[in-house]
Amino acid sequence: MSRSVEKKRPGRPEGTGDNASERILDAAETEFSQNGYSETSLRIIARQAGVTQALLSYYFGSKQGLYESVFMRRSQAIVQEREESLAELFSRKKTPQVEDVVRAFLKPTVVLRETEEGRRFLRLQARLHTEPLEVAYKLREAAYTSSTKKYIEALARVCPELSDKDVHWKMVLMIGAYLYAFSDNHRLDEIAPNICDLKDTEEILEQITKFVSAGIKAK
Repeated sequence: MSRSVEKKRPGRPEGTGDNASERILDAAETEFSQNGYSETSLRIIARQAGVTQALLSYYFGSKQGLYESVFMRRSQAIVQEREESLAELFSRKKTPQVEDVVRAFLKPTVVLRETEEGRRFLRLQARLHTEPLEVAYKLREAAYTSSTKKYIEALARVCPELSDKDVHWKMVLMIGAYLYAFSDNHRLDEIAPNICDLKDTEEILEQITKFVSAGIKAK
């Protein structure tokens, strides 16, 4: 009687565990969001995840490969929800308003603020522009450029009075506003204690939607 043998990927380190890659991604997200790309050590990530550095290399190849995997894990989900929401808006008989487009763009990231892991990612994303250019530019392009262009086209449709230059500027300024507002830096807690509720998802979404929409419609 022949005995079946489980096939393993060549070179796989022992003791990986079924969820080892997710543990690594979670630990890396925490370290990268707190310390940035350059100051984060693979040794510390491995220790926090309870794995060896060899296993990090097995799954992700390099520090940059790990960072890209961490970023793409949640950014792809954001992009998918944004694009689905945008398609749904323009499938209606009634033409969407500026506020509808802005809300569809912002909502996936607002929802992330409700969980600790979501807030970690938003901090990671907010500091992307401070990371080494060879890491940040390629990653931002891969993650967001295609869907961002779709939202630029959508804003141009709902605001035909705006020039192509204005639409692009307003989109970039919206991105900057939400990255700061959602980065969990506790600034409102410092300047407006007991006035603004940063735990209220609807309040956050409503306030930034009103602010951004007014800026987009301004001539």
